[in-house]
Amino acid sequence: MISLPGPLVTNLLRFLFLGLSALAPPSRAELQLHLPANQLQAVEGGEVVLPAWYTLHAEVSSAQPGEVPFVMWFFKDKEKEDQVLSYINGVTTSKPGVSLVYSMPSRNLSLRLEGLQEKDSGPYSCSVNVQDKNGQASGHSIKTLELNVLVPPAPPSCRLQGVPRVGANVTLSCQSPRSKPAVQYQWDRQLPSFQTFFAPVLDVIRGSLSLTNLSSSMAGVYVCKAHNEVGTAQCNVTLEVSTGPGAAVVAGAVVGTLVGLGLLAGLVLLYHRRGKALEEPANDIKEDAIAPRTLPWPKSSDTISKNGTLSSVTSARALRPPHGPPRPGALTPTPSLSSQALPSPRLPTTDGANPQPISPIPGGVSSSGLSCMGAVLVMVPAQSQAGSLV
Repeated sequence: MISLPGPLVTNLLRFLFLGLSALAPPSRAELQLHLPANQLQAVEGGEVVLPAWYTLHAEVSSAQPGEVPFVMWFFKDKEKEDQVLSYINGVTTSKPGVSLVYSMPSRNLSLRLEGLQEKDSGPYSCSVNVQDKNGQASGHSIKTLELNVLVPPAPPSCRLQGVPRVGANVTLSCQSPRSKPAVQYQWDRQLPSFQTFFAPVLDVIRGSLSLTNLSSSMAGVYVCKAHNEVGTAQCNVTLEVSTGPGAAVVAGAVVGTLVGLGLLAGLVLLYHRRGKALEEPANDIKEDAIAPRTLPWPKSSDTISKNGTLSSVTSARALRPPHGPPRPGALTPTPSLSSQALPSPRLPTTDGANPQPISPIPGGVSSSGLSCMGAVLVMVPAQSQAGSLV
């Protein structure tokens, strides 16, 4: 098939039609183009015939020998006007799915459209220019008709909203995704017994069916029918009404039981730890506790404390005789028992002999006896009149 001319060629052809009609001398015949006044309707996927024919007054209705028609069909959508078919000088060009019903030349210019889609809806214009056998224009005319392509309902989808148990409320919904014109809905129960629903439980525009206070007798197969002027489609849903508690109730009870057991176990563990902490408070060792002070043990030799005082002296040193005469102003150490100070012993002197230390012991007990009893002799430093140790 010959390809369609471009927009420029289309405009030139249209101008040619109008020019021939305007410049040609007037003819005794008058051309009249006939198209339906009412809107034509067709169904998507089908075909339609746009009827059109012309007549010349004062002549017979059939085409005369040498009569040459020039025919063009145009379709105008929302944006532009396109040529869909042309018959010029015995050559026909058209878009796919578009053709003339009758072979040319003919006064019947009807157009056939096949494989219709919704986008094919709109105005169609037919333009015809007729010349006689001498090449003179017999007339020109152009008229328009309207085509509306309808769309049957697409298969709807059915859904159940809510929990179908005894005493509950549910909603059955039905929706068709595409149709022209808009569909209306009808709900019926097919099994176990037939039942038709009406408003107010049925919304014919939205396709919803409200079922309240469910009972076991309301179970069954529910069918939704979506219909418009050119078709019907349907879907179904099975309603099963349960008598036991809902799954949500059972799940809530299980979760509540588990939470309660967890809290009880936590309380028992907390009570056990608290009792153990109360039983062993004394065993806790604090890092900031101060260790107890220990008293130093006396050594065999003289021990002098950090403050310069004489702490103790062994009994052997206390009983050791001096090697020479005492120096003037020297302090003679005095033995003592424990922490009680005893009076300083007086050492008797004899001519020509070293003085022997004698420890006066109360009660007449000798030093050897005290040593046997475990006594320890302690030297106590003397104190001056000013109160300081010397």
